[in-house]
Amino acid sequence: MAYIGREPQVGNFQVCDAISVVNGQAAYTMQVSSVNVVPETANHMIVSLNGIIQAPGSSYTVSGSTITFASNLATGDVINFIHILGSVLDLGVPSDSTVSLAKLTATGTKDATTFLRGDNTFAAAGGANTPAFSVYRNGTQSISNNTETKDQYNTENFDTDNNFDNSTNYRYTPGFSGKSFLVASVRLFGATDFDNYTIKISKNGTGVLRQQNSYQHYESTTVSGIVTHNTTDYFEVFISHQYGSSTDVMSGSDVSYFMGYKLIE
Repeated sequence: MAYIGREPQVGNFQVCDAISVVNGQAAYTMQVSSVNVVPETANHMIVSLNGIIQAPGSSYTVSGSTITFASNLATGDVINFIHILGSVLDLGVPSDSTVSLAKLTATGTKDATTFLRGDNTFAAAGGANTPAFSVYRNGTQSISNNTETKDQYNTENFDTDNNFDNSTNYRYTPGFSGKSFLVASVRLFGATDFDNYTIKISKNGTGVLRQQNSYQHYESTTVSGIVTHNTTDYFEVFISHQYGSSTDVMSGSDVSYFMGYKLIE
């Protein structure tokens, strides 16, 4: 807040340097570590003269860093000490190792897994790799020859934030803006050997990661990579082959799967 005049000292308790009395002099400069100090008021001081505590206002007054006694001091008088109290309604600066976490006004949950950030909030170290999901194809799925077809991953191992649609669109919608790591695998089955089939991860219908199998249909093909996205972008897996007729995506979480997780930045 703003103040008219000098801003109050907050809990700044100080003992002034020793002052030598000058015969016939009433006014003296107050210093701490050889630097002039300015008390809040005369009432924010404890002054001992000749072993007697002086009454502020009547026994002495204060102007800036100068204390003036009601009468001139004489040789033999002793200013025992001047103790400046600062603003006695404030706690001032606490001693080291005296403030516990319970006294902080920080928001969030404080425990063994969190730390206090510069914005006065508690956060988990490194963040969390969620949302995360792992789904697979349960049961075969027919894929027509030379026709790009969406792999219908219909069974979930887990889906932390319910961001994968495994019943209608068979797609992953991250729900946050950033980066994710995605990996998809497929294995096709046909009556005879064939080669040259492709698996692709698409973003909003456009391919972003692609892998081609140039060997044989009984080998799994996997594609993976890091993708950037917005909250409402969506990712799907498409398959195409050149078998000559329809063939099936094999069932099982070990051969036909799609999974991913958030990358911490």
